Amino acid sequence: MLNTPPGPTLLGVDVIWAGTLLAGMAAAAIMFAIYAAVTIRDPMAKRVKALNERREQLKSGIVTQSAKKRAKIVRKNETTDKMRDTLSSLKVLQASQVASVQQALAQAGIRKKEYAVAVIFARMVLPVLFGVTAAALIYWINVFPEWGPTKKFALFAGMTILGYKAPDLYINNIKKKRTNEIRKGLPDALDLLVICAEAGLTVDAAFNRVAKELGRAYPELGDEFALTAIELSFLGERRQAFENLAYRVDLEAVKGVTTTMIQTERYGTPLASALRVLSAEFRNERMMRAEEKAARLPAIMTVPLILFILPVLFIVILGPAACSISDAFAGGTPGAKTG
Repeated sequence: MLNTPPGPTLLGVDVIWAGTLLAGMAAAAIMFAIYAAVTIRDPMAKRVKALNERREQLKSGIVTQSAKKRAKIVRKNETTDKMRDTLSSLKVLQASQVASVQQALAQAGIRKKEYAVAVIFARMVLPVLFGVTAAALIYWINVFPEWGPTKKFALFAGMTILGYKAPDLYINNIKKKRTNEIRKGLPDALDLLVICAEAGLTVDAAFNRVAKELGRAYPELGDEFALTAIELSFLGERRQAFENLAYRVDLEAVKGVTTTMIQTERYGTPLASALRVLSAEFRNERMMRAEEKAARLPAIMTVPLILFILPVLFIVILGPAACSISDAFAGGTPGAKTG
């Protein structure tokens, strides 16, 4: 058998093997990009089902005060019921806690209220699961034998706390992203509401029109406006629909819009002028937020500049001079010895 010579290496890594791996990853990334570009889906398609379910619930009378009618309409989830029974038996299920989690889920775009019980149940189970796993890995299997007792206990405590905070961190992350997307599209939505109001459309028709127009650009905002339009059409009190919108969106700007809409419905004030003022305020606020980020940019760029850019500049500028000086000393040393 012929012995093939080893390929070139860089820092102990075969260059040919690394190049082949990187080429494969690049090809996979290109294929994924082409697939994502070809299979463009409507961002509102996944939300139509939830909106239709809400419409059917309102049609069936789920908003009435009859508890028996609610029990007949709402389908019970057996898993959630078991979790609720377990938490109730342990005396850890509080109504205020459930209401807070339900609002957080609504602000994150999760419509099913029974998931609040699952979140509270996860808060109780995950710390135990993470803590037992961490204890088994640290103390029983002894994954980190060189660590001292302080580091081991710190890791165990950190895993336990992470297990308790993991559901809230996940929900807050989704809620924050959703809120930012709604904040971006709110001024444009108010401008469209002004146009619809001046064109003579009713409030629910205006909300429905804005939801259709902005559904592709801002699907989260379109989802909320479409749901508000449905509730305006079916709820007995239109005020409740606007309050539900403020309940589902964690933005002071949306609360201001809902307050304006409620006052307009109650006192008959001009809707278009009030919305135009709010739209101008939100655009100014967005501009101020952009200016604030631009003002913070020099301070943020200081650390990358010192760590990554300046060393490279020093190498590029001083490197040739250092090489020339080194060559000069290397060439002059033998002559000095022979002399």
